Amino acid sequence: MRRRFDPITLEIYRALYTSVAEEMGIALRRTAFSPNIKERRDYSCAIFDSDGRVIAQGDHMPVHLGSMPMAVAAALSEVVMAPGDVVALNDPFAGGTHLPDVTLIAGVWVQPKDGRRQTADGRKQKAARQSDRSPASYLLPPASCLFYVANRAHHADIGGATPGSMGLATDVYGEGLRIPPTRIVGGGAVDEGVMRLILANVRGQTERRGDFQAQIGSLKTGEARLLELVERRGAREATAYATHLIAYSARIMRHAIATIPDGEYEAEDWLDDDGIKDEAIPIRVKVKIKGDQARVDFTGSAPQVAGAINAVEAITVSAVSYVFRCLIAGEIPASAGLMEPIEVLAPAGTVVNAVHPASVAGGNVETSQRIVDVLFKALSHALPDRIPAASQGTMNNLTIGGIDPRTGQEFSYYETVAGGMGARPAQDGMSAVHTHMTNSLNTPAEALEYAYPLRVSEYSIRKGSGGKGKHRGGDGVVREIESLVPARMSLLADRRKHAPYGLSGGEAGKRGRNLIIREGNVREINSKGSWELQPGDRVRIETPGGGGFGR
Repeated sequence: MRRRFDPITLEIYRALYTSVAEEMGIALRRTAFSPNIKERRDYSCAIFDSDGRVIAQGDHMPVHLGSMPMAVAAALSEVVMAPGDVVALNDPFAGGTHLPDVTLIAGVWVQPKDGRRQTADGRKQKAARQSDRSPASYLLPPASCLFYVANRAHHADIGGATPGSMGLATDVYGEGLRIPPTRIVGGGAVDEGVMRLILANVRGQTERRGDFQAQIGSLKTGEARLLELVERRGAREATAYATHLIAYSARIMRHAIATIPDGEYEAEDWLDDDGIKDEAIPIRVKVKIKGDQARVDFTGSAPQVAGAINAVEAITVSAVSYVFRCLIAGEIPASAGLMEPIEVLAPAGTVVNAVHPASVAGGNVETSQRIVDVLFKALSHALPDRIPAASQGTMNNLTIGGIDPRTGQEFSYYETVAGGMGARPAQDGMSAVHTHMTNSLNTPAEALEYAYPLRVSEYSIRKGSGGKGKHRGGDGVVREIESLVPARMSLLADRRKHAPYGLSGGEAGKRGRNLIIREGNVREINSKGSWELQPGDRVRIETPGGGGFGR
């Protein structure tokens, strides 16, 4: 039987829980050391109930948020947490996404105030004095964990063969340091042994430590706000309305699915290549709608590949969650209930559910975008007046690393570059924006040049790159960066061979290009790989435009 609740109180709790996640993000951004977190906002924060179900999320990165529940589940299954503990993980095969994305999780514990402990049968009894061997101590009632708080931040380096940890490796071992669910803070104190182990395997140790400390501080902010909420409203009401929010989200999603005509809708799209072989990599999907339930089946997608564009299951689920969330207008609790009516089938050993030891750095940032593209293409057959044309379909991941002569220390610059949004059924697409699975910003030229021995030589809109149509696709951008020192550059990008598609007769957006300019000589380079830069070399990224819509 459905439990009764007050709708006004439910909305208040939705706003309260969401504001806690947002404040966690603000605390993380303001205290982080790296420009990637404090300027680009490449992080996400969320709140979970005592069973590890997500209650609320900040308005952060879709690729993080949809996959974070698996990280929390992995942490809770492998580590017995106590008050003051923080668990870290980034293992893609244990709830993570790719190695630079490090997730931290902490419990929110409440100690009973009345000096009574809860017995197994639910009765309360007075706390008894312990044995005479310790007459001054008392048997304290156990604290109960009401919530978990978690954040995920993209660290600008997590080790591996190339600066920035986004190079073209052929297995996960070459991509950086894997952290299985590990207690990094115990009883409120940082485990310096664990921290030293991590920092010994990454570049830019001071910056990495600062970002870890910022993440820990963000969790403390979330914990404090939730405890204030419990103090005001009581644990019973706070946890009950968390459950109501999850159920409410599920009902809203069922209603949204029910508006899609019953049937099976199929589509196929391609990644350009994996950087190792010059072969297109297909992703296929069949979406079956029956009543208020959806089944999303990726059977027929390519087997996992040698290059670094394999996505783990958490990424695929995250992309599915994002697409269906886009079908709902207005505010909705971003909780675990969103996925209750949706079944995802992603065969193990494919590029949409890679297994160990696959390389996965680009699965998080490139394959996730293509999963979104192919899902929207499939749903366009069912909802032609609601689905947009393809956006740029890539995050254009650029990393540059070397030694900063101003400090004598290693530096690692990482950035994703914006592009064109696909045209919508009633509007043009926006230009020069991050789309779909990324919600980050650019690194301002001033911040980039202050932090690194790099110079932004051009940053402009790539005019005419959006696809033509009744409604035009948004234009991409040109981002040209000069290295002032010897450095190693890596690129993970896509949509250089297969252009972003148009819909309803609209034309495709223009494909992206990558160039290295040295002493006036221009060399076009592949979309995936690593290159050595000399002082004065310029890396030029021309990002794809969005597809057009209508004739």
